Amino acid sequence: MQESLPDKAAARREFHRSRVLDAAEAIVAEKGLPGLKARELADKAGCALGAIYIAFEDLDELVLRVNARTLALLEAALAPPPEVLKKKKELRRLALGYLRFARANAPRWKALFEHRLPPEKPLPEWYFAERERLFQLLEAPLARLLPQEDPDQRRQKARTLFSAVHGIASLGLEEKLAPTPEATLEAQLCDFIEIVLRGLSDD
Repeated sequence: MQESLPDKAAARREFHRSRVLDAAEAIVAEKGLPGLKARELADKAGCALGAIYIAFEDLDELVLRVNARTLALLEAALAPPPEVLKKKKELRRLALGYLRFARANAPRWKALFEHRLPPEKPLPEWYFAERERLFQLLEAPLARLLPQEDPDQRRQKARTLFSAVHGIASLGLEEKLAPTPEATLEAQLCDFIEIVLRGLSDD
């Protein structure tokens, strides 16, 4: 049975979509978001320039798809170990895991925060859901530390904690305040988590 024309068109679009996405991911992983140019992307994907916009609505969608792959890699890197760690150790593990992922994957990690959608364009629900999965990794140990707290407040604490850890990692890796050796930055992050844990235990 021969494939219909619509089926052929859909298969061709999916083929180009996969090629373009793989090429875009490789570019962002090597050069970051500033290196993602349509002409170079088409050459790397082995397709015509117009094929990019057949496979994806626009470059914003393409970047979000690349960033979703980065989020999946980050989630895998932060996945809980088989053994259940103590609550305090789990928070330290997550914070250090985030820092180490950022250090090892700096260009694509930065792309998560450098990309901006136009004000009139809302964040797609599918991407929002991918991002929320990371916060849930933080919410789990907080739920064990603060079992009586309202879930909405715990979710807010998880986001606040992520923002702080990200800030320490970002400033340290980019050395915006001062040169920060790897061991020093990790020690600073552990000190911060200890301060947070003391504050939570006083609640």
